[in-house]
Amino acid sequence: MQVCGRFAPSPSGRMHLGNAASALAAWLSARSQGGKMVFRIEDIDTARCRPEYARQLADDLRWMGLDWDEGGDVPGYRQSGRAAVYEDALARIARQAKVYPCWCTRAELHAASAPHASDGTPLYSGRCRGLSDEERAARADRPAALRVEVPDEMITWTDGHYGPQKENLARECGDFVLRRSDGLWAYQLAVTADDAAMGVTEVVRGRDLLGSTARQIWLHRLLGNEPPRYCHLPLLTAPDGRRLSKRERDLDLGALRARYSAPELVGRIAAMLGIGDGSPAEPRELIPLFSWDKIPRQDIVVPPGLM
Repeated sequence: MQVCGRFAPSPSGRMHLGNAASALAAWLSARSQGGKMVFRIEDIDTARCRPEYARQLADDLRWMGLDWDEGGDVPGYRQSGRAAVYEDALARIARQAKVYPCWCTRAELHAASAPHASDGTPLYSGRCRGLSDEERAARADRPAALRVEVPDEMITWTDGHYGPQKENLARECGDFVLRRSDGLWAYQLAVTADDAAMGVTEVVRGRDLLGSTARQIWLHRLLGNEPPRYCHLPLLTAPDGRRLSKRERDLDLGALRARYSAPELVGRIAAMLGIGDGSPAEPRELIPLFSWDKIPRQDIVVPPGLM
């Protein structure tokens, strides 16, 4: 089977250096295996995502020299237009596991539970899972999220960079949301359904999403899919330890493109990932040099010259 990687950015702001590093690593990993790339726009959060950002993401990737074989900012590859895919996935999941309405507010969730160890998500108590028909009827005039009941069993997998991983969903995550109370599709369902539908076999992303992996593997199995190989990357941080963020406009591609040529920036990013010596390079020149063994496991401090 041919390897299929993907870019799946959210158009909620300009791509920053950390996003660019993830995109370069995903592209190099797939291309070094003779694989292809899918470009998907993850714009399900319509309040935060804008079409102009999606167009800018595509332009920034092309400027870096990162091409793709399928998708882009086109119909069928924008999550905002894929509701039918998610409805079908929800129906299939509901045939395999209990899906139920949840009326808990954000404040109630945080007050009732300690956070999930890996990503800060509250461990859901199951408060709405056991409501009677009468109790649900009394709440029917309020919008509800849809949650799925998770099993009390260990999900195990081997990360392509960080090695063996395990998580008990019931004890470390709890029942999680598939569709939000405002009607928007939850990230976990949308990304799983899309990766399956688009034939993605390898997911490369920052380790801040490592905590989502067990949920996505479990959903893939409910849907009858073979989960992709997950490979997580160390995060890029400022010298003071602060994570790079779109909100803080750290090193976005607009500022970087004004200071560097594409080969200069690609070479510098590659060097932070342990690939090459930092000299200017086109992405295709780096394919023979790519290896997961070269990429650090600890977070990467951005050199002061780039800040």
